[in-house]
Amino acid sequence: MGDPLLTLREYAKLAPWNIRDLATLSGGILDASGVTPINAAAQSRPSDRTIRFYVTRRLMSAPDGRGTAATYGYRHLLQLLAIKLRQMEGATLSAIARELAESPGDVLEKRVAATLGDFPAPEQLDLDPSVAPRGRVARAIARRSHVAGDGPATPRAPVAPPPPLDEGGWYRIGVGDGVEVAVRADHPVARSAAARRLLADALARALRETPQEGES
Repeated sequence: MGDPLLTLREYAKLAPWNIRDLATLSGGILDASGVTPINAAAQSRPSDRTIRFYVTRRLMSAPDGRGTAATYGYRHLLQLLAIKLRQMEGATLSAIARELAESPGDVLEKRVAATLGDFPAPEQLDLDPSVAPRGRVARAIARRSHVAGDGPATPRAPVAPPPPLDEGGWYRIGVGDGVEVAVRADHPVARSAAARRLLADALARALRETPQEGES
């Protein structure tokens, strides 16, 4: 996994966004981050309506432009992620508003990156095709094998079927010869095939790097 701060800055290169793309991107990042909310209500993805509500409450800065021409930048993405992450931790909107007002851009960016931890870069983000962004943003995030530019994207390889579910809603994910981990089906790291792949890859790498008995 890379540096979360550098990964987060990769998304800045895709700005600006319309409200739909901002909601979709932030939801995908939150789903892939593996952050477990203690507040069940905070699990819902941000929607267009959510973003407008946050702007009205001045939790988020107003967009550039109005109506369908309104666009949102990297600062808006950071604000939206910060709000949702703090809600997941159980904070109230009043407390979040105070924190955001006291957080300059660099502090907010570092705080969001540290809370997200390991999460995928734009080209690895797994999104529902029915709500995925369009245009250049879509070209940057919708294909794992995409090469940057304005040309057509290379089709994504077929996604392997999900691992079997144990009784009670647990995924059994193989990470090496004779090694499996169990992840509850409603946990964020199990919500998509891409998220489960990232988890398996990280654990497999950790296993390979762990000294075995008898090694110096």
